[in-house]
Amino acid sequence: MHMKWGFAALVSAPAVVLSVMLMFAPPAMAQSGPSAAPTGEPAQSAPLAAPTTNVDITPNGDTAGPAMGGVSAVSLFVRADPLVKAVLILLLLASLASWAIIFNKGIALGNLRRRAAKFEKVFWSGQSLDELYAQYAAHNDHPFVAVFVSGVREWRRAFEHGAPRESAVAGIKDRVEKAMSVTISRESDAIEGNIGFLATVANTAPFVGLFGTVWGIMNSFAAIAARHDTTLAVVAPGIAEALFATAMGLLAAIPAAIFYNRYVNEIGRYTNRLDAFADELSGILSRQLDEKVR
Repeated sequence: MHMKWGFAALVSAPAVVLSVMLMFAPPAMAQSGPSAAPTGEPAQSAPLAAPTTNVDITPNGDTAGPAMGGVSAVSLFVRADPLVKAVLILLLLASLASWAIIFNKGIALGNLRRRAAKFEKVFWSGQSLDELYAQYAAHNDHPFVAVFVSGVREWRRAFEHGAPRESAVAGIKDRVEKAMSVTISRESDAIEGNIGFLATVANTAPFVGLFGTVWGIMNSFAAIAARHDTTLAVVAPGIAEALFATAMGLLAAIPAAIFYNRYVNEIGRYTNRLDAFADELSGILSRQLDEKVR
């Protein structure tokens, strides 16, 4: 009995598989009967004549691909609103002035460091204070030299009428220190010249650019209200002007902020070096003053 059922299943399995394949198979295309062979004479086709004109196969620039149009800074400036143009010009001038100060201050600080190192080398070479004073009194054009000359000049005044009394020593030391302190303050102010402009540009340029941004967005909304159209062609010009003003503000502010912080640190280190030299010179003058009073 089981063998009969197995034989029946074995016989019916191919039929089931065939029926499933027919269900999922695409419909067969209708077959047409064989067409009769032509009984007439075969048509004779004339040979194609060769072209008599040259065919230009050079690719045309207009059809080779889509034209890639770009937006330049000049075109944005030309299309900008008069107020936005004024903002852009102001930011451009501020950026140019900042870069001029950056280059000039960098060169000046480099020269100050080199001349300071050269003077300190001469100062600690073993020459006497009188010899150094005679050498640098007529060339007082450097902060270290200015501090040295001011301190030694005040110290020499105490000996114009002979050795000072012991009671006057404290006053002489105080005047020498004050003379050098005033000189350091004056020289530091000269070194820090124009540094404040970089701080001003760094703090205000982004807000000036933001003003141009707001004005450009206002123009975009005004264009929408006038044309009753919100397409990108209407909104894009004002938005482009706004973003261009923002970019100009950042272009002026970022370098000014970076170099302001850098130069402030360098000037601070130079001023500390100048203060240390003044303290050393004050100690030397005080010791020599005490020796001469004895």
